[in-house]
Amino acid sequence: MHIAIGNDHRGIDFKNGVIEILTGAGHSYSDFGTNTTDAVDYPDIAGEVGESVARGDFDFGILICGTGIGMCISANKVRGIRAALCHNVFSATRARQHNNANILVLGSKFVHPGDIKTDRICHDNAAVAARRGIPPRPES
Repeated sequence: MHIAIGNDHRGIDFKNGVIEILTGAGHSYSDFGTNTTDAVDYPDIAGEVGESVARGDFDFGILICGTGIGMCISANKVRGIRAALCHNVFSATRARQHNNANILVLGSKFVHPGDIKTDRICHDNAAVAARRGIPPRPES
């Protein structure tokens, strides 16, 4: 899978852990996030990732901030995006299976990169979408 990943200043270490897991599993990514601890405007990052996923430039998106709440709200403002704030593999898998989520949002203060098993979620999500033939949600 080709994944768009973005983070604010509270998600740098978490993002680096996720990237290590993703690349180890053979996924490619583009990084839209920050690499400094200077405060950034997370809605801008969420918007960039959201627009890129909505255009079809990426198969999936991952957003990371302290709680995940702000990134999730901001990403869901982009037409065609279904971002889901998840805290474990179960909620992330269900978000994809039942809600056709196309962006996984994680809170770095609540989840450890190894606990979320991002590589498994991406693999499972791709398999679920292919197996079920999940079509994109119609635009309203």
